[in-house]
Amino acid sequence: ARLLRQTRRISHIGTVGEIGALLLESRLIKEQQPLMNQKLRRIRQLCALRLAAGVPEVVYSSDLNFATEPDLYGLFPSRHAALDALRDLADQHRLCYGALGLERLTPGRPCFRATIRRCAGVCRGDERPDDHHARLLQALDGLRVACWPYPGAIGLIERQGRARQVHVIRNWCYLGSATTQAAARKLDRVVTGFDADGYKILCRPILTGAAKVVLL
Repeated sequence: ARLLRQTRRISHIGTVGEIGALLLESRLIKEQQPLMNQKLRRIRQLCALRLAAGVPEVVYSSDLNFATEPDLYGLFPSRHAALDALRDLADQHRLCYGALGLERLTPGRPCFRATIRRCAGVCRGDERPDDHHARLLQALDGLRVACWPYPGAIGLIERQGRARQVHVIRNWCYLGSATTQAAARKLDRVVTGFDADGYKILCRPILTGAAKVVLL
């Protein structure tokens, strides 16, 4: 009600389908930074988990291209959030904090969670390291970040009656919309950074084949 009392004008931008509406909303929020909508604002430093010598580490979108880098897990707004997610996985799957690099182990002694049966015991020889690693991979698989599956930009086509829009996407980033493929090609450009919101909107329709896609 307070927002309505402050409103002087309402305008709208028509889209052909839901995907176009979601992409446009995400882009406008990042461009205009509305005070009352924080969720879709751009995250300056996106994080993910990656295995290094079998141990999870936090990596940053400023150092890697998350759209093309294989074997990344989860998209997080901070290092703290990434490590919290790793702890949650460890708790759910009885993984060892020590083996995950979350706890420094004393030589010859198991981790604390093994003594209260929250860890399957790889730290004291109850479980083979290979079995622990296999369970870690299985736990992480649900967080796997999909690599961009095309060599360049695509046009995602939406239709409603005679209306038609071609949404230009490269590396999970939305670059704009046009009514024809020729006009869409002019919108293609090199993108920097990784748009987590664009990824979440586009991943399912593109990877499942639910959306019609043409190569640009």
